[in-house]
Amino acid sequence: MGSIAAQGYRRRALCASVVASAAIAAVVVAAVPANAASSPTVVGKKYSDAKSALGTAGYSVVVSVTVGDQLARDDCTVTRQQDRTVPPPENTGGSATKQTLLALNCDAAVASATKPGNSQSSPAGAAAAAAAKASATATPPPSPNH
Repeated sequence: MGSIAAQGYRRRALCASVVASAAIAAVVVAAVPANAASSPTVVGKKYSDAKSALGTAGYSVVVSVTVGDQLARDDCTVTRQQDRTVPPPENTGGSATKQTLLALNCDAAVASATKPGNSQSSPAGAAAAAAAKASATATPPPSPNH
């Protein structure tokens, strides 16, 4: 008789385990938004361009982190972005707001003796130095006026 009681106990334990697993799965599925649209990727762009692209896509921009102070904000480079949805205030007829949090790097593109920025040995610094050099050689020097 002991074995029949043990089998009944195992069946009840198995059923409880299946029900608990199903409940956990339902909570996990409900917590994940269904195919949430994301904002356009703006990492690597100037803040002014990123702000425009995100605004056109219906996102409001929030600057969450700023590193450096060598550039005007519109000239800073976006280094990270994260989307979030902010619910409307309670007891209002408002709708949720789509926001994109941006991290900005406002240091110079290339470091100098007097300004912080990327090292010319880094990929970003090497690219910025090469772009500056190409820009300088592409522009002819001004002709002297007498």
